[in-house]
Amino acid sequence: MRTTLPVLLAVVLAAALGRAAPTPTPDDADSKAIRAAALDYIEGWYEGSAERMTRALHPELVKRIAITENGATRIEQMGASKLVANVRAGGGKKTPKDKQQKDVTILDRFENAASVKIIASDWIDYLQLAKVDGRWVIVNVLWELKPKKP
Repeated sequence: MRTTLPVLLAVVLAAALGRAAPTPTPDDADSKAIRAAALDYIEGWYEGSAERMTRALHPELVKRIAITENGATRIEQMGASKLVANVRAGGGKKTPKDKQQKDVTILDRFENAASVKIIASDWIDYLQLAKVDGRWVIVNVLWELKPKKP
């Protein structure tokens, strides 16, 4: 019985590990494509590049923020076309180069879904990406403004 239990545990562990999804590495093709989409999004914003922003987004993207004022919270949102229009209007170009923070972290990926965090100059974005027709695109963004510095 003493030998059977460790062997049984080893077999169960091996079976469980065999079914686990492979951990993405930073240099695999999907991770590179996810990072590229996130950089197209944030660098496209700062550069005022509607082309890069459009490439990063799924046409049905929704970007949301929860805003609390006077004790009540509301959700504001915009779609891909509004976000691209804001880029065309030069929204991100107003941020000085030395303030253009664009830290990209892939939080998780499984099959055709991924979550990414971007720390930007004045806000943090949580992106959800999907692999659509072989290409990683952003389908949802939930974002929050950083607290104002005194």
